Amino acid sequence: MRNILGKGLSSWGMMVLLLIVPLIFYYTGNAFYLDLATRLVILAIAAVGLNFVLGFGGLISFGHAAFLGLGAYAVGIPAYHEIYGGWDALASTNGFFHFGLAIGVGALFALVTGAISLKVKGVHFIMITMAFAQMIYYLVMSIEEYGGDDGLVIDMRSEFPLISLDDPIQFFLIAFASLALIMWLVHRMVNSRFGMVLRGSKGNESRMISIGYPTYRYRLVAYVISGAICGYAGALLGNFTAFISPEMMDWSRSGNLMFMVILGGVATIFGPVWGAIAFIVLEEILSGFTVYWHLPFGLMLVLVVMFSRGGISSLLRGKEDK
Repeated sequence: MRNILGKGLSSWGMMVLLLIVPLIFYYTGNAFYLDLATRLVILAIAAVGLNFVLGFGGLISFGHAAFLGLGAYAVGIPAYHEIYGGWDALASTNGFFHFGLAIGVGALFALVTGAISLKVKGVHFIMITMAFAQMIYYLVMSIEEYGGDDGLVIDMRSEFPLISLDDPIQFFLIAFASLALIMWLVHRMVNSRFGMVLRGSKGNESRMISIGYPTYRYRLVAYVISGAICGYAGALLGNFTAFISPEMMDWSRSGNLMFMVILGGVATIFGPVWGAIAFIVLEEILSGFTVYWHLPFGLMLVLVVMFSRGGISSLLRGKEDK
C-alpha cells in the first residue's frame, strides 16, 4: 500500500500546485498566469477524454478537436441569438442549457461517427476520424451567419445561479473542480468491469470476442463518453476565450491533444494533466524565442517516444521507485 501511494505523491502534489500557484500569481498582480492555468486545465480535461479511448481503449483518434469545437459552438450560437434575437430565454445564456447542449452534441457526434469509424481498425480508423473532423471544420467555416472562417465573438458568457464565469477566480476553480471530477470518473470507469473489458479489447480483441464480450459495443460507448467529455471541455473553452472559430476543430488541434497524452503518459490517470502542463509551458517558453516553436517541440516529442515511452508519468514513477 505504501508503495502504491508513493507512486502517486508527485501527481497529487502537482494537482495541489496547479490549484494554488495560479491563485498566488493572481493575487500578486500576475493575472496572466491564472489565465494560462485556466486554459491549461481546460485542455487537460479534453486530453483526459482523449486518453480514455486512446490509452485505455487503443483507439487512436485524430478527430477529437471536433468535439472540442462543437462544445464551444454550443455556447457561442445560443449567445449569438440572444444578442440578435430569435431564441427564447431558455436557450440564450442559460449555463445549464449551454453545457448540456455541448455534452449532448459531443456525445451524439461521437455516436454517429464512432458507429462508422469503429468498423475499421488501425490507420483506417485514424483517417476516418480525421476526415469526420475536417468535414465539420469545413461545414462550420461555410456558415456565414456564425462568422465563417472569421469566427464569432461570444458577447455573453454562460450564466449560472450564484456563479459568475466573468470572474477569473470562479472560472478557474470551476474548471479545476471539473478536471478533478472527470479524472475521478475516468478512474472509476477504467477500474470497473466496463473498463476491464475495454482494456482487454485493446490487448487482445479476438480473445475478448471469443469469450462472449461485444467489444464493438463497449468501444462505441467509450468513444461516446470521450466525445461528451471533450464537448464539456469545449463549452468551458468557448466561455474562456469568448471567441469561437473553425480553427478549434482543425486536425492540428487534435494533434496537440494527442501530444499532451503521449507526453504525459498514455493509459494513466494523471498523464494527460502532466502532458497538458508540459505542452502549455513549453509552448509559452519556446514561442517567446521563435514563431517556429513547433520544430523544437516536435523534436522533444520524438525523444520522449524513443527514450521514455511511458512519458512524464513513467519518468516520475522511475524516480520514486529508486
